[in-house]
Amino acid sequence: MVSDLFAWQPVGVAARADGPRLGRLSTPHGTVETPAFIPVGTKATVKGVLPHTLRRIGVQMVLANTYHLAIRPGADVVRALGGLHAMMAWDGPILTDSGGFQVFSLAALRKVTDDGVTFRNPMAWDGPILTDSGGFQVFSLAALRKVTDDGVTFRNHIDGAEMVLTPESAVAMQNGLGADILMALDICPPYPSPRDEVAEAVRLTLAWAGRCRAAHTRDDQALWAIVQGGVERDLRRRCAERLVAMDFPGYAIGGVSVGEGHEHLRDVVGWTAPLLPADRPRYLMGVGECRDIVAAIAQGVDLFDCVLPTRNGRNASAYTADGLIRLRNERFRTDCRPIEEDCDCPTCRSWSRGALRHLFAAGEMLGPVLVSIHNLRFYARLFGRLRAWIGAGRFEAETQALLDRYYRNH
Repeated sequence: MVSDLFAWQPVGVAARADGPRLGRLSTPHGTVETPAFIPVGTKATVKGVLPHTLRRIGVQMVLANTYHLAIRPGADVVRALGGLHAMMAWDGPILTDSGGFQVFSLAALRKVTDDGVTFRNPMAWDGPILTDSGGFQVFSLAALRKVTDDGVTFRNHIDGAEMVLTPESAVAMQNGLGADILMALDICPPYPSPRDEVAEAVRLTLAWAGRCRAAHTRDDQALWAIVQGGVERDLRRRCAERLVAMDFPGYAIGGVSVGEGHEHLRDVVGWTAPLLPADRPRYLMGVGECRDIVAAIAQGVDLFDCVLPTRNGRNASAYTADGLIRLRNERFRTDCRPIEEDCDCPTCRSWSRGALRHLFAAGEMLGPVLVSIHNLRFYARLFGRLRAWIGAGRFEAETQALLDRYYRNH
C-alpha cells in the first residue's frame, strides 16, 4: 500500500501499463505533474541557477547526489543545517540517488562485497576518473572498490578515507539528507558487460533492494527501487518482477544511458515499463536526449533526470526548436536575436545571441548561468507541451513533427 503522501494518480484516463500517460505525483513538498524532467543538483545546487529562478522557469523537482553530499559537507552537516530543503533554499520536492552510481564509476578505486562498497580517493590515483549525476560513480571504476554481498568498500575522492556503502548505510545517509524520494542501492553494470556479470548485478540489486526496504522506516520519505539487467531481456524481467513483488511505491529503470545507444535504450524501456505497476511512477534514470524522452514517454515513463541542460549551458550550447546551437561560433558575433524568439525565459527576454557569445569569449561567469537558465526553461516548456499533447490525444503526431524539426540539421 502506497501512502497518500507519495501517491501517483493518473489524470484524464485510467492508469495504463504502456503508452503516454498523464499523472500527479504527491510528495510532502508539493505535487509534480508528470511526465516531468528533474534537473540535477549534484552537490545541493543546480549549477549556476538560484532556487527562485528554478521555480520561475517551471522546474518542479530537483535531484541531489548522496555520494557527493555524504562526503562533503557530510550527511550530519546537512542534517544540522536543517536538511536538504533548508540547505538548498528549495521548498519543492527533492529526489536523492543511493550513491552507488558514483562509487561504481570510480571502478579502479573500489572493492565490492555482499555487504557494500569500499573505495579510495581518485585524486591520489593516476587512473581514469568519472563522475556523473547518479549513484553510478562507485561502480563505474571497478578497480577502486570491492563488492561483496554486504556492500561496496571504497576510498572517497576528497581525502582518500576508506568507506563502506551498504544498503543500510545508503538508506541512512538519504534519511539524514532529508529528501522526499530515496533510491535503493543497486549495481549498474557498464555497457557492454558479459552476461554473467549482468546476472550478478541483478542478484545483488535484488538482495540489496530487500535490505533497503527493511532499513527504511520513515513515513515522510519514499524509497523507490531500480530495475537492472543490462540489455538482457530475461534478466530485466526477472529483476522487475521480483522488485514489483516487494511492493515499492515507485520504480526506476536504471542501467541505461551508459553507452548502449538509442535502439538498445528503447528496447530496454519497452521490455521493462509494461512489467511495472500501472499505478506507480516510472523513472528513467540519466536520460535527457529529446528523441529518447519522447520514445520513453510513448512507452509509459513518467520521470527523467539528466545533466545535459546545465552541462550544455556551461559549454555555450543552447537548446532551440531547431536543435542545439553553439554560441561560441563566429556567426553569432553580431546576432541581435534571442536564443529563441518565442521563449519567455529571463535570458531570452534580455540577452541577444551576440551578447551571450561575448560573455563566453570573455570568460565571464554570467554566460554559463544565462544559457543554463534558458536550457532548463526549454526543457520545462518541452514537457509542458508533451503533457498538453497527451491530454489532447495528439502526442504521436505532434512529437513526430517536433523531432523532425529538432533533428533536421543534425
